[in-house]
This record gives sequence, structure tokens and C-alpha cells, in this order.
Amino acid sequence: MPASPSTARAINDRLALRLLQQEGSLTAAQLKRLTGLSRPTVADLVERLTEAGLIAVVGEAGEQRRGPNAKLYGIVADRAQLAALDVRTEGVSVVVSDLVGTVLADASAPIGGDTGTGPAVEQAVALVERVVKEAGADRLHTVGIGAPGLIDPASGELRDSTGLPEWHRSLVAALQERLPEARVSVENETNLAALAEQRDGVAADRDTFVLLWLGHGTGAAVVLDGALRRGASGGTGEIGFLPVPGTTGLPSAVDCDGGFHSLAGSAAIVELAESYGLPVEDASASEPLAAGVVGDAVALVTGTADAPGRPARDTSPADRFLDTLADRLAIGVASVVAILDPGCVVLGGEVGQAGGEVLAARVEERIRRMSPLPTVVRPSGLGGGAVLRGALLTARDAAQDELFAPQDR
Repeated sequence: MPASPSTARAINDRLALRLLQQEGSLTAAQLKRLTGLSRPTVADLVERLTEAGLIAVVGEAGEQRRGPNAKLYGIVADRAQLAALDVRTEGVSVVVSDLVGTVLADASAPIGGDTGTGPAVEQAVALVERVVKEAGADRLHTVGIGAPGLIDPASGELRDSTGLPEWHRSLVAALQERLPEARVSVENETNLAALAEQRDGVAADRDTFVLLWLGHGTGAAVVLDGALRRGASGGTGEIGFLPVPGTTGLPSAVDCDGGFHSLAGSAAIVELAESYGLPVEDASASEPLAAGVVGDAVALVTGTADAPGRPARDTSPADRFLDTLADRLAIGVASVVAILDPGCVVLGGEVGQAGGEVLAARVEERIRRMSPLPTVVRPSGLGGGAVLRGALLTARDAAQDELFAPQDR
């Protein structure tokens, strides 16, 4: 059956808004061409969206041609302000943006492991409030949070996870209390990283892929047929608990030591580098020590570390280190490939980005030998910043879904 006039108007409005979101400012003629709608229909929807305060004239097009200039329409960016948080074991990063995702202010702050729950929550909330003030935002419409741990698929709440700070769970409730008008949601950090890589990173051409998170810890996110898969209890991708050869024992329900984490976590990678005699230098608390080690090894094998005035170094230890690391990563990747056949695995997180094409190529070569299923292995295009980017994208999507919803007219 044909859509009713009101339903048709709502569909057309949403289509136009999505195009303005994706393409930026457009003229009525461009909207007509991209939507395939008639000129009167486009004129009507432009009038409706303008009256609703969702779009406005942001400029003119056609200054170089004769005749009147065409008005450029764009989404009213300051209609809502959004915030995104990347909550890590050792600190918090915050970004505040407008409705179209333009960053207005951002900041990060460490939170020590010996900080109590109350003070840690207060530090995190105070950071959010400071960034909101710096952004000049009156109030936040939506807050997206990325955090390690399991998200209950029924309630959407961060579950109590052994080994993670208690303040993580308390932070969500505290933000909701201090920002009563904002909609606060939380998602697993690795899932958000996968969404960011799918939208803005190296998986943009893939409907099905797996992101292997390599940071302080390990994790995986599964995207099948364009949809993020969370599992019955929200635990899809807890690859750190995967029993693997090469460890001293087996993981338990409360501890992933003995699992894949023991081969690919930051501490394990640093220990492996030291066994090959590679130097390990202290790095910032916000970046896993392993990322610097892997990046230095890649620089050695590619020759980029031999800067003027710096003596050449023997690259064979770095080569062997990267080969052994690729052996370890291939164990986890091969397990995922055998079950899901994703066709593409992204080495994410700070370590995956530091390894770049050098490490990804070595892992891919091993998967070709281990599995009959063709699998492309790619390094992250966003690294550790993918979590914050994913949190901002989900906050923006949620806000736009509400603000762009059909209004009774």
C-alpha cells in the first residue's frame, strides 16, 4: 500500500536530513537531485525543516555564475551539544561536540589506581563539567561512554567485572545525576572502536569484519552483515579468556591470565620484547608500553629509525620479535576466522596501529597458512582514538534520531 501523506513527508524529511549530515550543506537543487523528489516536494520539506529549527541557510552557492545565487542549507549544528567519554582503567578522555560532530572542546586526565571510588568519580565528572564549560555548551543532550567490561544487553548497564575499577560503574550513575537533562549511555570500548573503524576507518568497505583490540588488554568486536553482535550476555569478543597454547595455565571465570591475554596483552608484549634484547622506554600512562615497543621494532625493520647522526642498529632482534608476536596474534585471529569467517580482521588499539602494515602483513601471511578461509588483516586507522570517536558517533546518532524524528504537524 502507498504511504500516507504524513508518512511520506516524514520519510522525505529524514532522507534530506541524512543527506545533509553525510554531504554537508546542500542547495534545494542538490537535494532534488540526490533524493529524486520533485521540486515542490523539496521546497515543502525545506520549509518544514526550517520551521522546525533543524536546518537553516548557511551560505550561498553559485557566486561564479550569472543569475541569483542559490541558498545553501545545513543542519543547525548548535541545536544540541554532545559529549563522549573514553573511560580507561588509568584515566578518562572527554570530548564535547555540536550536533554534526564538530569538536568544541576536549581534555584527558589520569586517575590513579589508588584513588578511591568517590574521589575517582568526582574527578571524572569534574573533567566532564570543565570541558562542557570550555565548549560553551548550555547543556548536554546526549552522552556516550566507552568503557572496558561487559554491557548487559537487556539493561544497557555496565556489569560488575573482576579486575576493573569500581568507579567505572559508579560514573554512569553520577553523570546521570549531575546531568539530569542528558541521555547517558555506555558501550563496550572495543565495540565502539569497531563502529568507528566501520564508519571512518579501515573497515568502511566491509559489512562483516572483526576488530582485534590490542591495547593495555585484549578484546574483540564482531560486526556481521553490518550489525554489531553482542551475544546473549554481552560477552561476544572476550577473546582475552580464549584458552590458547603457549601459556602457563588456563584462564578462569574471574581471571584471563592463561588465556590469549597472556600472549597479546601489553605486559606480555613488553616481556617478549625484553627477551629479544629490545629497549623498553617508559611511555605516558595513557598509552600502553607495548605500543612504543612495537612501533620502535617496526621502525628498526623498515629503516626509519636510522636518522642522521644516529648509528645503524642490528634489526634481526626486532625482526624476530615481530615474527614471534605475529605468531601469537595469529593464534587468536585463526580462532576467530575458523568460527566466524569474517573475511577481514582489523588489528585495533594503540598496539595494532603501532604495528602498522608490517605487523598486519605478518599476521595475514600466517593466517593464509593456517586457514583455508581468505582473510585480509589490516592495521587500525584510528588506534586508541577509535573508542572516543565511536562514543561520539553513537551519541550523535542517538541525538539525531530523536531530534530528526517526525513531528506532529
